[in-house]
Amino acid sequence: MVERPQIHTSRSMISLSDEQQVLDVVANSILGLWDVVNNLTCLRPTQRERYRVTIFGSARIPETHWVYAAVRDVAEELTRLGCDIVTGGGPGLMAAANEGTKRADPNALKRSVGIRVQLPFEQDVNAFVTQAYEHRTFFTRLHQFVLMSDAFVVMPGGIGTVLEAMMIWQLLQVGHLNSTPLVLVGKMYADLIAWCECYMLRPELHLAHPEDIALPKCVADGPGVLRIIREHFGAWEQARK
Repeated sequence: MVERPQIHTSRSMISLSDEQQVLDVVANSILGLWDVVNNLTCLRPTQRERYRVTIFGSARIPETHWVYAAVRDVAEELTRLGCDIVTGGGPGLMAAANEGTKRADPNALKRSVGIRVQLPFEQDVNAFVTQAYEHRTFFTRLHQFVLMSDAFVVMPGGIGTVLEAMMIWQLLQVGHLNSTPLVLVGKMYADLIAWCECYMLRPELHLAHPEDIALPKCVADGPGVLRIIREHFGAWEQARK
């Protein structure tokens, strides 16, 4: 059990010169705010109106690269299927995914979503986002991805993309997400899964269960993504009806 700092329960004033007491008040107040946030984020609509796919990927890939076109095409097909697309809202493969939605449904107002975080060196929201959210921290931003999404697709990316993939993977592992597709695209993630199998499943140092390693689904290309999402989307639609 986590023990919180003890503070006076009376309404008497606390002098700012009592540094420890002031720190206890601040600590308890912050923990109380987290309780409020946790309670509010437990609320869910009875029925979600739209199926949303979050696509994570590198901000560094230029639009002239073949991977950009591949991601754009996948997002376009997913949009035609009936999915909304959620990204980090930035450049590179995020812009590619949002562009795909814009191409499939140019008049949609809320189908191309960008969830941004304030950074001193990043560009603004890409031009293809039609609904944008801004966060000051990575933690609240990642939480919104989880709250909004029905499936996650991870395209090639760097440290930030891997962080996002690992967070979703752990939420699946501990049961905070259930039956939510996590699709890893490309050889780099197949190699990552192989590394996890090699080092985490060693008998002499058992760090994970085989079923934990099997939670993400690795595919080689766009058709693999579409196959998995199409199946899950069909089940979602059937349950909704």
